[in-house]
Amino acid sequence: MEGKEKLKKLSAALSQARILLAADIEESLISNANINSIVTELVESHKNDVGVSIASKEELSLIISGLSKEKNPKLVEVSHKSEYSPIASEVESRYVINKRDGDISEGNASAFVEYFNDRLHRIKEIISYRRPNFFIAPSISSTKAYTSGREVIIAGMVSSKIITKKGNLMVIIEDDTGEMRVVFVNGSSYSSKQLFESAKRIINDEVIAIKGKLSNQFLIPSEIVWPDVPVIEPKSTEEDIAIAFLSDIHVGSKQFLEKNFSKMLRWINGEAGGTKDGLAGKIKYIVIAGDVADGVGIYPDQEYELAIPDIYLQYKQLFSFLETIPDYIEVFMMPGNHDAVGRAEPQHNIDEELYKDFKIPNLHLVSNPCYINLHGLEVLSYHGTSLDSIIRAIPGMSYASPEKAMVELLKRRHLSPVYGGNVIIPTKKDQLVIDRMPDIMHMGHIHKNGIANYHGIKIINSGTWQGTTKLQQRSGHVPTPAIMPVLEAKTGNISSLNFNDI
Repeated sequence: MEGKEKLKKLSAALSQARILLAADIEESLISNANINSIVTELVESHKNDVGVSIASKEELSLIISGLSKEKNPKLVEVSHKSEYSPIASEVESRYVINKRDGDISEGNASAFVEYFNDRLHRIKEIISYRRPNFFIAPSISSTKAYTSGREVIIAGMVSSKIITKKGNLMVIIEDDTGEMRVVFVNGSSYSSKQLFESAKRIINDEVIAIKGKLSNQFLIPSEIVWPDVPVIEPKSTEEDIAIAFLSDIHVGSKQFLEKNFSKMLRWINGEAGGTKDGLAGKIKYIVIAGDVADGVGIYPDQEYELAIPDIYLQYKQLFSFLETIPDYIEVFMMPGNHDAVGRAEPQHNIDEELYKDFKIPNLHLVSNPCYINLHGLEVLSYHGTSLDSIIRAIPGMSYASPEKAMVELLKRRHLSPVYGGNVIIPTKKDQLVIDRMPDIMHMGHIHKNGIANYHGIKIINSGTWQGTTKLQQRSGHVPTPAIMPVLEAKTGNISSLNFNDI
């Protein structure tokens, strides 16, 4: 774009914010500048002005000068204490990565049918395996020949649920042969009330089994069965090592907590003093669950909240941070909905081209979601975009407790059961089915730390390294930034390390 056109574009963008350019501003001044970045800076500096503002040539020159310095983000330097002797450096790495990006289908109607049928049949098999005495009907259509009053068990996918005029809850369950209308009566007995309350937690597109009696074209239920996960015996390692969990770093955002993040890196390198220095030396693995960069054009007016408006420079800054992590620590990093990959899940790994100028042999770029076996501990890591739809769909869920929503995903044996809540790519095999039992389930996305234990599985949401955004302020969401969970693999103890005190 030539200088004259850029000047027109800048003038038009600023006029919407009631800012005018001084008459002596020349085209050559902005010929090599980023228009969006200039607009962001000027809007911020004039946000408290009343009426129309004038941006002077001197002010514009200072902004452009500052932006040119930002084009090459400063690289991070961390020095190691000469006496620092971390335990983890003596332990050999043992890891296996199982990516979940799968075979992508064409995206037409038949591909989605194949995708949902795979989900249905695999989770139906999980229910049958978990409840061997639960004799599920071969198909929903096969029950049409049964007489009214007969007890049956059906399994299928929830296509819809509604409250009837009488206040009952009707859920439609379907498989690839037909559908069944299941009516949960809002009765007065204790068992009826309990079942009705449980039915409120049924969500669209999940696969469940229901036991009940046929009544003409309806099923009157007596039990709901979710696939769920079995109770497992918690595993541990012989070596006294630890795993650190990160997510939602959002490098490039004006709210990125660079000082806090740098303090955490210094701590890992043995620089920062404190009572947890011994724990720093145990860290052998770091798992990062996406949104590592803030991205560009992710949401409307994002450009006004970016400190680094160039996506490549955001990753350059990120990798300069990661390069300081000691090479005996293996780092596994997946993308999230803000990263420079397609938003549809499952997501392939971040392009290695973005860090070709860096030498980080201990950095492993993985898909979202991904299973990673670390010293015998199975870690299921997923960015967590589907948590939004789960929190909206199930009574009692909130952004204040992401770990509760994560438990609901385990119960449903699927990472994104509600179709349409986030973008899904139809794969021939649904890669979001939880078909392997994790020892640790790790997510981010919510910007809120959360830790729980469910059936022996450790649940960890690792929060964020971004301060409160304007959107979060408007919605009343309060993040918990700069708090890093660290799991000691030998004891199972989880410490939440607070790096806000700087």
